[in-house]
Amino acid sequence: MRLKVMVLCCVMSACSIPATAQMKPAAAAKPAAPHHQVVSVKPAKALDDLLSLYEHEVVGVAKAMPADKYSFAPSSSTFAAGSPEKFDGVRSFGAQVTHIAEANYYFYSAVSGMKADVDMAALDKMTKDQNVSKDNALKVLMSSLAFAHKAIATITRANAFLPIKPIDGQNTRASLAAFGVAHGYDHYGQMVEYLRINGIVPPGSK
Repeated sequence: MRLKVMVLCCVMSACSIPATAQMKPAAAAKPAAPHHQVVSVKPAKALDDLLSLYEHEVVGVAKAMPADKYSFAPSSSTFAAGSPEKFDGVRSFGAQVTHIAEANYYFYSAVSGMKADVDMAALDKMTKDQNVSKDNALKVLMSSLAFAHKAIATITRANAFLPIKPIDGQNTRASLAAFGVAHGYDHYGQMVEYLRINGIVPPGSK
């Protein structure tokens, strides 16, 4: 009898070894890694990327126009006789560039609360000059874009959508920062047409 009990205990012990071995991998198994992880992007990064894309486009067309064409503006003589165009009083190419710069300072100073780092009265006068030089126009454009990047860097998750004094219908820092880029693209489109009228292929279309 004692022998039978000993044999039975040995058999049961032997049977439990593979069972334990089979259970160990399952117990040690780690949960499968997710196929993707959602990474939150900071508002300043998303908006700055938008501005950078626009900056690349607008600086490209501003540099593409020859210096002697910066005073060009479409007129009746640009088109065939009888065309229904109306271009009286439109900005010259150079004035388009300086207008964008002035608007950048206007919008992004409101976004950040920072004071513009240029003489705004002098810039306004430059914007009204249909014969502004290419060098001066490019200089103020680049400065305004640098200012815009600094302003966007002040946008946080905490303040991105807090109410601010409305400007052109935009009443948050995030929406105004995006609107500044949208406004610039309006004038970018006009500048592209000025290039094409003068037989120049815009950089973005090459």
